[in-house]
Amino acid sequence: MSVFTPVSEAEARALLAHYALGELERLEGIAQGVENTNYFLTTTTGEYVLTLFEHIAPADLPFYVGLMDHLAHHEVTCPQPMRRENGEMLALVNGKPACIVTRLPGAPRPHPSVEDCKAVGEILARIHVAGVEYDAGLANARGRAWRESFAAALAPKLSREENELIASENRYQAIHDDTVLPQGVIHGDLFHDNVLWDEEGRGGVIDFYFACDDVLLYDVAIAVNDWCVRTDASLDPERTAAFLEGYGTERPLEELERPLWPVMLRRAALRTWLGRLGYNHFPRDSQMTIPKDHGFSRRLLEHHVAHARALD
Repeated sequence: MSVFTPVSEAEARALLAHYALGELERLEGIAQGVENTNYFLTTTTGEYVLTLFEHIAPADLPFYVGLMDHLAHHEVTCPQPMRRENGEMLALVNGKPACIVTRLPGAPRPHPSVEDCKAVGEILARIHVAGVEYDAGLANARGRAWRESFAAALAPKLSREENELIASENRYQAIHDDTVLPQGVIHGDLFHDNVLWDEEGRGGVIDFYFACDDVLLYDVAIAVNDWCVRTDASLDPERTAAFLEGYGTERPLEELERPLWPVMLRRAALRTWLGRLGYNHFPRDSQMTIPKDHGFSRRLLEHHVAHARALD
């Protein structure tokens, strides 16, 4: 989350006139993240988040807001989109598509425990199970084609060693067939700062704007690469085992998924590294943004590569 497009209090009041959410009390920009403009929106009826979509294709937005609405009605704690007076969940603010969702209570835990990892594994599995009944679909915009084309765009800005590692990993990923694996709706970005824990220890999931249809095991790998990582960019075996145990209580892994687990860990690390390199070398004009550490993502990929070789 960031602030790319400023929204004034007057503009927020004009927007709220089309909702049954009461009067504006407070509007506060959110710095975390790098994709959309986000504001905390407090009204006389409660607390919400206003999101302006900066880069997402308008045709894809119904998938994202519809998914949150679907999950909120299927026992997944997540932001629920608010409907306008005409029943629509999307609006237009300063020329940008926008939506208002409920603000979840709580805060992220920057240093997840074993118990946290088990709990969020269960949450991710519930998202995957509930997604089976979601009747919309969206291809992954950051799949193989993106990994290869974006690597080419980054190449002039990277060192020879970086380019060689990325090219090698793209070749490795290309030779592994994932079409046999269970697929469905994935969150796509379930890092620890996208789960808010309330006072009773219940986790709520936010930021569904990387969601798409893809390999479910890949989504597990994306999350594990963040929740279970140590400061030296390696995985903590105890937290990883806890995450997978929690996930398995809701959706046990199939036997055919297990051999491709190292492949998915590497794919997830590569995608994150490429994305963070992009934010570094192709920065966007934001009034508030907190940058991400792309060097750490590279070291995590190198860890997975070395570990996979040790298993061979």
